[in-house]
Amino acid sequence: MTLATTTRVLDQLRHDHRSVALILVVPALLLTAVYFLYENESLPPGATRTFDRVGLMMLAIFPFVVMFLVTSITMLRERTSGTLERLLTTPIHKADLLFGYALAFSIMAALQSLVATAVAYWIFNLDIKGSPALVVLIAVINAVLGVALGLLCSAFARTEFQAVQFMPVVVVPQILLCGLFVAREHMNQALDNISGVLPLTFSVDALKEIAGNSEATATMWQDALVMGLIVVGVLVLASLTLRRQTR
Repeated sequence: MTLATTTRVLDQLRHDHRSVALILVVPALLLTAVYFLYENESLPPGATRTFDRVGLMMLAIFPFVVMFLVTSITMLRERTSGTLERLLTTPIHKADLLFGYALAFSIMAALQSLVATAVAYWIFNLDIKGSPALVVLIAVINAVLGVALGLLCSAFARTEFQAVQFMPVVVVPQILLCGLFVAREHMNQALDNISGVLPLTFSVDALKEIAGNSEATATMWQDALVMGLIVVGVLVLASLTLRRQTR
């Protein structure tokens, strides 16, 4: 049932060129914009480019944001069109349905991360100590996190506009507090405490480990494991809140 759902969603995406472009192209274009923001940066000899730090983080943040939007709107359309209600009259279980969606979008997320990472390394010469494969791994987990949160939030939205409104509630606070703009040790104590339990923070911490070490560290694997457990937990919660149709 899960694989059948995955196949159906991928087939739908194959015919939806706009969604495919949003998933595969937009993160790379946004990364390009970030690069040119710092193109004329003046640095002393041996200093690290700002793009090498910020661009690396964006390789995880952009897929997270894009997959959250695409997934929440897609699932909402399934519900409002009656497709979800018809599916749930079959022997398929809610968990099969949601994990099928997650698997389908995870495949797209992997392609998305490969494209964005290739652009960062081959075109903009991203310079960090760690392996590009580890960067792709964290980016994919982060994108799947966006998928899981999108599936969960879609259960509480009645329209596509309401689905988008979850962005400033669920996504933006994580971006602000993940350590991208201000190091966590320099934050207000209350904000630091909140940051410590937000999923995106573990992603940024893992990427910092990759940036500073030529080999994968225990801390990086720990952060990746925590992110994976959060993804599974959110998907299970989403299956419990899934409704057949919008009321």
